[in-house]
Amino acid sequence: MNAAIQIEGVTKRFGAHTAVDDVSLAVPRSSVFALLGENGAGKTTLVKMLLGLETPNAGSLSVLGLSSKTDGDAIRQRIGYVPERPTLYEWMTAAEIGWFTAGFYPDGFEQHYRNLLDFYRVPLRRKIKQMSKGMRAKVALALAMGHEPELLILDEPTSGLDTLVRREFLESMVEIASEGRTVLLCSHLIGEVERVADRVAIFREGRMLACEKLDELKRTSIEATVTMHGSGAALPHLPGRVVVSRRRGKQWQVMLRDVADPEALAALGENDAVVAVDTRTPSLEELFVAYLQSSDTESPGESAERQPLPVS
Repeated sequence: MNAAIQIEGVTKRFGAHTAVDDVSLAVPRSSVFALLGENGAGKTTLVKMLLGLETPNAGSLSVLGLSSKTDGDAIRQRIGYVPERPTLYEWMTAAEIGWFTAGFYPDGFEQHYRNLLDFYRVPLRRKIKQMSKGMRAKVALALAMGHEPELLILDEPTSGLDTLVRREFLESMVEIASEGRTVLLCSHLIGEVERVADRVAIFREGRMLACEKLDELKRTSIEATVTMHGSGAALPHLPGRVVVSRRRGKQWQVMLRDVADPEALAALGENDAVVAVDTRTPSLEELFVAYLQSSDTESPGESAERQPLPVS
């Protein structure tokens, strides 16, 4: 696989706290790759290591064939990056900050930047300090994309944007990927990720719980609702790998992966203790929540009948 980003065995600790725990992944070129996780999951720390702004305690990272450890300046010159809280010179106008930034890039930056501002409907002569949060976000996006980078790294890029511009921006991410460029997207807006991402990686407390193509993740996942005759009845053995399970009265809700024979689930209905078995394909948000709720001690093939997780 021709990877725009390669991460191998990366760990980052801050004192006794492990922010990123032995993460390995590859981001293919010409793709939209999403990092999903709650605040504190390690996504931003991973991005900072990719950019050469933090050094890992173990492992290696490369971006566009360059080492994040030794080639941070070159990486930051070639990519576009929007942090969650971009820093802008507030005394400048939108036009002035574009002119200033153009000095760090080849010819053509300023004109493309101005075209993007026009697309986002940002007034050129308005000072940054007079702009709303959403308008500042548009300026940051335009600055990141002004030099038409081959890789865009975006940390919550649509925060503060109105619905129409958010949709237009996300659609542009797909267009960018179709042109042979790559997008690494950190977002908590799972519905948006589901609309545009080719691949997703799910993080929790510094650990990567899943990393695969989005359509494959959904295709190999089943949410099963098993209704029992009694509320105390144990759940029969289930095929596949249990991500998480919980019991509500007489019903067990189980998220399963890699069920080789879906008919084996339907056959559970023949069990004397089972009233009915209903299955459906979960959404990305339901899979995300299931991974976050999964037990650290549950082994990949373990049955859900061990014990129910607490129901909130």
